[in-house]
Amino acid sequence: MSGIVLKNVTRDYPVKDGVRRALEPISLDIGDGEFVCIIGPSGCGKTTLLNIMSGLDRDHGGSVAYTEPGAMTSYMFQESRLLPWLSVRDNLAFVLDGDRNTKDRLIDEWLDRVGLSGFSRDYPYQLSVGMQQRVAVARAMIVSPAILFLDEPFSALDELTAQRMRTLVLELCEELDCTVVLVTHNPLEAAYLADRLVIMSGQPGRIVDIRDLTHLGRPRDSGDPELWKVSREAVAELTQSDVTEN
Repeated sequence: MSGIVLKNVTRDYPVKDGVRRALEPISLDIGDGEFVCIIGPSGCGKTTLLNIMSGLDRDHGGSVAYTEPGAMTSYMFQESRLLPWLSVRDNLAFVLDGDRNTKDRLIDEWLDRVGLSGFSRDYPYQLSVGMQQRVAVARAMIVSPAILFLDEPFSALDELTAQRMRTLVLELCEELDCTVVLVTHNPLEAAYLADRLVIMSGQPGRIVDIRDLTHLGRPRDSGDPELWKVSREAVAELTQSDVTEN
């Protein structure tokens, strides 16, 4: 596993009259094996920050470093982004190195973990949205990442399926002992999953608060009133921040 250290990270985009600042200087330390959730209103730069942390966006100010240089990372998007011309099995094989026997063993193991053992020869279009996301989970985790980046991977799912997926991802991340950074619009989801909750506001995006949620313990009950309390407080803080800006 690996932590992440951000120092004075900024992001500017060119516009007709100069540049538009998307992120104010952001400094944040994410510990090894920590599950951090980032919430904030649309357009505050959550995904931009995630892309910078993951290395997908390198055109930024400041610095990003992993405490384990060269750490293996994975990224899950809002959509499954499976390759439609490949079967489920071949979508997983696509991200793997090694001989055929090693690949087959890992693929069978991970399809079993996400409950899709009988669908290895199916194509993405033959699967429900929830099943496609389970394949995406397997694809992200099969490489045993030290750091997993999640950009609203449950937002397109119905709530029952989303809750199952949250529990599955949490169990797998704990099993692999990886560091996780999740971007979400759902404060209750964040309260259910996070060790720490990072609250952003903007524009330009900036961190307005960081809340330690480790006192909630694990496993957590999604119906726990304490989670609802954390969610309401986060929404109130975002609302107050928006009022202050305007």
